Amino acid sequence: MTAPRAVQPRPAVFLDRDGTVNVDTHYLRRPEDVRLIPGAAEAIARLNAAGTPVIVVSNQSGIGRGLLTHAEYEAVRARIDELLASAGARIDATYICPHAPSPDGGAALCECRKPGTLLFRTAAAEHSIDLSRSTFIGDRWRDISPALELGARGILVPSPDTPPPDLTRARAELRVARSLGEAVDCVLVE
Repeated sequence: MTAPRAVQPRPAVFLDRDGTVNVDTHYLRRPEDVRLIPGAAEAIARLNAAGTPVIVVSNQSGIGRGLLTHAEYEAVRARIDELLASAGARIDATYICPHAPSPDGGAALCECRKPGTLLFRTAAAEHSIDLSRSTFIGDRWRDISPALELGARGILVPSPDTPPPDLTRARAELRVARSLGEAVDCVLVE
């Protein structure tokens, strides 16, 4: 009898959701309000075609703050998946932190809130992902800074809500792209 072959860990692309895949309307809770960022579905479809796992990791503090329910979050997630599918794209897995930030604005009260790395490590274990060969893409420093701790690549794609210090820091320590499509170009050529 032949032993099962071990699955080789592979690189993935970790995306933030709000402000990177869809327009961030702050505590999005109604599926009818979902709008994809122009070009996002096409960029994700290119990753899908290349066989690169696409995993969303998102802070959803609106749940912890009582501004939306898990059911509302799930309805929005389903709508995003539906819009992506209509453009030939898919998200392979989604992980969220539903907790509110600490009341004083300091360190998170949980390990799953970005920039914490728990959700990335969980996704890596569940999907045989090599974090050091992966790329982290988002519109905030907290979305991409885990790349530094995990030895990976981080690419900031600025949105209207990106704080100027996040952009400055990303330019100095990681990378900046003008769009998700441009960030995907970096992933696919390197």
